[in-house]
Amino acid sequence: MALFVNRLTHIDVSLWCPERGLVGASWRVDAELDGELGDDGMLFDFGEVKPWIKSRLDGGIDHTLVIPTDAPGVSVSDCAEGVCVRTSSPYSMVVRGPRQAFTFLPWSRITPDNLARHLSEGLSRRPPPRVERITLALSDEAIDGAAYTYSHGLRRHQGNCQRIAHGHRSRLEIYQHGQRQPLLEARYADWLADSYLADRGDVITDGEDPSRLTTAYRSPQGQFRLSLPRERCRILPTTTTVEQIASWLADEIARATATATRVRAFEGIDKGATAEAGA
Repeated sequence: MALFVNRLTHIDVSLWCPERGLVGASWRVDAELDGELGDDGMLFDFGEVKPWIKSRLDGGIDHTLVIPTDAPGVSVSDCAEGVCVRTSSPYSMVVRGPRQAFTFLPWSRITPDNLARHLSEGLSRRPPPRVERITLALSDEAIDGAAYTYSHGLRRHQGNCQRIAHGHRSRLEIYQHGQRQPLLEARYADWLADSYLADRGDVITDGEDPSRLTTAYRSPQGQFRLSLPRERCRILPTTTTVEQIASWLADEIARATATATRVRAFEGIDKGATAEAGA
């Protein structure tokens, strides 16, 4: 007997890709549980399925930086902050932070399918009573229009968003004169694609290589530091919450087009913020 739950939850992470570098990702999670029915005629109470699985994903991979340790040019070592990850291809990245901010997997690349198998195996090792096997499926949101991926960290956040490199795959909607603007959406989604969004207050200016951007901060979980090519970064004058991202984009687009603009910026799947700016 199998019990299934579609759209059980979402996972938001950043991952290291051998071709694209630092990439934000948001995946829908569907689950199937196999086992034997109990005397009550049920395998597992639907009311308990979601919190049981979600709590384990939230306490594990969600909002981490997922590193395929067998990818070309990736090295991992201990450091004062906890763990240091260095990459050399397709570009150089150095990120330091507490160990819980990372998920390390002995693979050459991260895909939704191999990650779903890995998570399914982990959940199936200690399943709930009467459940013999748990199978997860991860999938991208179907987006009819512009979308972009980004990574960021929120120093002031009390939860796992404080981790310096976690990310999202997000819709982008831009309105002018009361109408969607697909050409503008595509242009700005392309400009933001695979970017790191940095708070100007976290940027370190210490005479390092001007072609690189370094951000660093201390948050409740510990000390974080990230160095990337400056061309892969977009610097906001504020923290990089989705509310501030929406406001920043509305201001940028209104200024560039001399037209009043409303932006609906998403943070992963089914959540986000709306902001408006005058011409």
